[in-house]
Amino acid sequence: QVQLVESGGGSVQAGGSLRLSCAASGRTFSSNAMGWFRQAPGKEREFVAGINWTGSITYYADSVKGRFTISRDNAKNTVYLQMNSLKPEDTAVYYCAAREIGNVPIAAGRKDFAYWGQGTQVTVSS
Repeated sequence: QVQLVESGGGSVQAGGSLRLSCAASGRTFSSNAMGWFRQAPGKEREFVAGINWTGSITYYADSVKGRFTISRDNAKNTVYLQMNSLKPEDTAVYYCAAREIGNVPIAAGRKDFAYWGQGTQVTVSS
């Protein structure tokens, strides 16, 4: 079992930055691939970024490539999402998720992740 707690959400103007953190506890964090998803009102939860267990491989949704960076610190059991050049369309609840295994599929979906945090709200105003 893995417990995940997100933090770092908030309100920011377009063009601004936020860094989300996800603290993991429970079974060995360093063996799990991690991901970030987001869900806007009335929309499906969508994949944002994923990172393998070593941090050497990352994947991003096309909508955030070049603006968001996922990283992890296995010594701190924490995964991060640095979000730059934020746009109003980035407004959503952001969720941290963990896989049972160490790799991330290229076309990752919600079904590929077993554990979820409670989410943190990100609001970007124009």
